Amino acid sequence: MTTKPAGPTSITQPATPTRPLTPGPVTRTFEMRFTSTPRGARLSRRLTALRLDAWGIPYGTDPHDTLVLIVAELTANAVRHGHVPGRDFHLRVHVLADGRTVRVEVTDTRAERLPRRPATAPEADGAKEAGRGLLLVSRLATRWDWHPRGDGPGKTVWAEYELPSPSALVSLARD
Repeated sequence: MTTKPAGPTSITQPATPTRPLTPGPVTRTFEMRFTSTPRGARLSRRLTALRLDAWGIPYGTDPHDTLVLIVAELTANAVRHGHVPGRDFHLRVHVLADGRTVRVEVTDTRAERLPRRPATAPEADGAKEAGRGLLLVSRLATRWDWHPRGDGPGKTVWAEYELPSPSALVSLARD
């Protein structure tokens, strides 16, 4: 027999960004846990694309497309190389205090498979199709690295991307 919950279920992530109660800079952070499956990676990419657009980094611009591609590669790696049955991965995308740097962090729970620095040049014959995700991230991001997860087993792989000036984003949106 099932029972009714005592109250309505709570929403942990507001659907729209909220304004801070005290005056000051608006924080732009999106974070959520996703199932460690291809579907979870795809959903994280789509929700990030929506959030970037809401933050003023519009669809169809180079910064938007680059950030979505970075999220796609890091979440795909979390699913493929960081998957532990029954465990999710965590995505966090936020604009740093300088207002020009977007940081993407993907945390998984697999501690024994650590990311390796990609070779500086892809294979000459181009036959290998797998293993190029971090090479792509290293070329697109301003900087990237990883660190052990602080609150349990696993690791966090992060990448930072420098946005063009705010006026450049407005002109990108018009093109």
